[in-house]
Amino acid sequence: MAELKQRLRNDLTASIRGQDELRTATIRMVLTAVTNAEVAGTEARELSDDEVLTVLTKEAKKRREAADAYRGAGRTDRAEREEAEADVIADYLPTPLSDDEMRVLVDAAVAEVGATSMRDMGAVMKHLTPQITGRADGRAVADAVKSRLSGP
Repeated sequence: MAELKQRLRNDLTASIRGQDELRTATIRMVLTAVTNAEVAGTEARELSDDEVLTVLTKEAKKRREAADAYRGAGRTDRAEREEAEADVIADYLPTPLSDDEMRVLVDAAVAEVGATSMRDMGAVMKHLTPQITGRADGRAVADAVKSRLSGP
């Protein structure tokens, strides 16, 4: 079993014992998403830690987007709940990249791929994706790559 999935299960047990409703509900939701990913497709399989990390990243992004939508609709109570769930999920994600770290990674990827124009963006993103998974939003990385490839 993937270490991250086992950690989630252990933390679920601890949160149930500690009667932490928010943490319990959030971890249950995440474990359900992991299970759904495991049984998706033609054959059930166990996810690796990287795949569990991808599921966690997607779930955190859903919570942030939902919080923005609720705030826009004036539902601050629901927005706060979604943000609290995102914070719980963030405990399982790697430390986010700073702007400087992202810039260094983008510059290194551009140099390694030999990218010179926007046509090379796909190759740069393909090279970067394993390094940024769970640590940065894909859109932010894509924007940084576009800026690097179109700028001086």
